[in-house]
Amino acid sequence: MATICRVSADAPPQNPLLDDLMPWAVGSLSLGRAWVAAPDPAILRTRWAALAGADGPERERLFRPTRARTPAAGAAALPGQRAGSTARFTDTPGPCPDPVRVLRDPYDEQWLLPDQRLIDRARPELWRVLDEHQLFAVESPQTAGLLVTAHLPAGRLGRIRPLHRRPGGAEPNLAPGLLPLLGDRYGTWVTPEDVLCWILAAGRPGPRGYEVPLTADPERWRAGLELGHRLLAVQLRGARGGEAPRLPGGRRPYVRSALPAWPRGLAYDPESETLSIGGGTVSPVPAGAWEYEVQGVRVLEAWFGARLAHRDPEADGLEALGPAVWPQDWTSELLALVTTLALLADLAPERAAFEPGPVLDDAGLRAAGVLPPPSWSRRPASVLDHQEEGPGGQFALL
Repeated sequence: MATICRVSADAPPQNPLLDDLMPWAVGSLSLGRAWVAAPDPAILRTRWAALAGADGPERERLFRPTRARTPAAGAAALPGQRAGSTARFTDTPGPCPDPVRVLRDPYDEQWLLPDQRLIDRARPELWRVLDEHQLFAVESPQTAGLLVTAHLPAGRLGRIRPLHRRPGGAEPNLAPGLLPLLGDRYGTWVTPEDVLCWILAAGRPGPRGYEVPLTADPERWRAGLELGHRLLAVQLRGARGGEAPRLPGGRRPYVRSALPAWPRGLAYDPESETLSIGGGTVSPVPAGAWEYEVQGVRVLEAWFGARLAHRDPEADGLEALGPAVWPQDWTSELLALVTTLALLADLAPERAAFEPGPVLDDAGLRAAGVLPPPSWSRRPASVLDHQEEGPGGQFALL
């Protein structure tokens, strides 16, 4: 017979923490040098060619060495990336690796050169579980909620919690016993993605950490799940084969007047819902999209600024290399981002008002043996079903 959690009645319940429900967490990647990431993959190939073609002191200067990485240091190949990229860069740069999509800043998807010789702290344990089944939850101090992405988070976003501990969607990164306990309580099959969606809907930052009240009411579970799945679909933006989110009522932002070869500023007119990008215009842009902020910074302005960074007069070295004209892909990404932010703004009041009802408290989960999670669940799983190439072409023995 399944153990049923105690529902707290007299004293206020103490909600379980995200840190216990999703025990395995990894710190942010530390790139060490800004030029290894960019909003456009062509920029990265140009930068690679410039670095590989430079000699001696100039290569050293362009590389921007740190104590963790220099052109003369080798490094292991990143799991899942091409072998042959482990020789010292000064000896054999090799061909440019194919850039991979990453989440660089909140809601800003960019590209990264996946070569560990160039990255101070690449977190290979995350690359081992990166595939089409994986989702990453980012507990960010910059946001009131949780960021979820299908791409590897590659900025200083916060602690990263993969949904699965192994490739292929195997072994959820959840406290052992949580899924069957919730399934018994709600009378339905509960998946790891369901739990993640509930966390998106009901989780809140608190004085003890990020708290996740787990409802004792099956009806509230279904309501939170429905809200969480909508939040997840918006954040994923069509990744993993899903449908790209759309504004209700058939509205969609589009380019009203063409953008110049290189726009230099953003402006917004709330009356006409028009976003001006240099001499070009995009509308309709709902006010919620324009006003959407993370840590007091408008996301649209931060996104635009990241694409103008290489035009900064103070930009130097490889960071100064970028496209001569505004790429068409950036306009498409801007339109998609406007939709994402508008939908998140529309969902924010519903999420803020969501109540989980009576809860399964921390003490009840401990009595059921779900908490605390075992120490092994906080460490990476062994996922090696093949050899990984170490520094200098030697195969790593892990």
